[in-house]
Amino acid sequence: MHIGIDVRVLGNPIKSGIEEYAEQLLSRLLPLDSSIRYKLFFSSYRHELPDYDWLRLPNVEVKKFKYPNHLLAYSTRIFSWPKIDRLLDGVDVFFSPHFLISSLSPTAKRVTAFHDLSYLRFPGFFSWRQKIWHNFEMRPVWQARMSDKIIAVSESTKNDLVEKYAIDPANIKVIYSGASLSMRLLNPEELADFRKSKDLPERFILFMGKLEPRKNIVGLIRAFNLLKNDNQFDDLALVVAGDAGWLYGDIFKEAVDSLHKNQIRFAGHISNEERAGYYNLASVFVYPSFFEGFGLPALEAMACGAPVIASNNSSLPEVVGDAGILVNPHNVSEIAAAMRHVLTDIKLRKTIVEKGLARASKFTWQKCAEETLEVLTSV
Repeated sequence: MHIGIDVRVLGNPIKSGIEEYAEQLLSRLLPLDSSIRYKLFFSSYRHELPDYDWLRLPNVEVKKFKYPNHLLAYSTRIFSWPKIDRLLDGVDVFFSPHFLISSLSPTAKRVTAFHDLSYLRFPGFFSWRQKIWHNFEMRPVWQARMSDKIIAVSESTKNDLVEKYAIDPANIKVIYSGASLSMRLLNPEELADFRKSKDLPERFILFMGKLEPRKNIVGLIRAFNLLKNDNQFDDLALVVAGDAGWLYGDIFKEAVDSLHKNQIRFAGHISNEERAGYYNLASVFVYPSFFEGFGLPALEAMACGAPVIASNNSSLPEVVGDAGILVNPHNVSEIAAAMRHVLTDIKLRKTIVEKGLARASKFTWQKCAEETLEVLTSV
């Protein structure tokens, strides 16, 4: 059997949840069955594909092209050319870890992973360029309806596909993502060294994710301001970790206008190796997003023993369950009250940390890979 995989997302030098999904999934998927021949499609005019160990597996062949992806999308949209399976010298199934537009021959089956439909749910959270990219360049509704099978990363995303794109639920398979093995409890010596190297305070609230309106970081800063009105939190800091995304001006303005701006830190880009250190040291991890297709940072935080507060919407209740505190992201007072509760109630904190570790262990990339392979071979 020949399976083609679109790995163009891996050329992005700034990693987000989709790139993490592709990296973690493929590293486990490709070695599962050596009898399957994988043909990976990569095209980028400016960027190179990272040198992953799994690219050198004997059953893996990488086909690299220099087509600019905007030109490729335009040609696919207008002319339905080139046929990606033909560029790969023929495949039985073509898998896209993201809905990047691609044209296939009638004989090739199509499987597409959908992470969320936030661009439809909350269009105001995206720039005009992103709206054009989502709605016209990539044509995700076309991708969804042309797919023989869709992999949704949560029941929430599946429901949106059914509601917004009128996809038959029978054509959608929910397969949850996992937490990287590096997301684990670290020993006290490692943590002491890490705290010193990053000059992190003894007590801090942590947010991890891309800086964009959907993540509700403005609401988190306002909740932090409320909490700081209590003298018992004089030493408490807020650490916002992650790359700047888009429409983030209001986030920085809210921080600058805060009476406690000296205790609000923007840590910027955090490497894969550093994330576990931040999660382990956090007094509480808060993820008050307005909408998530899966919510990987909440899962990673649980895997690292951080008590989690997350929104009660979209996919986050599926991920967090009863292993954290779920709040209304539109209610700043409720977010502040939840943080206060976790920071002051030792028994509650111990309970949700233990539940979080147990729940996180149920989400693995190995399981995700095995279920994905089952879809690819059965379609």
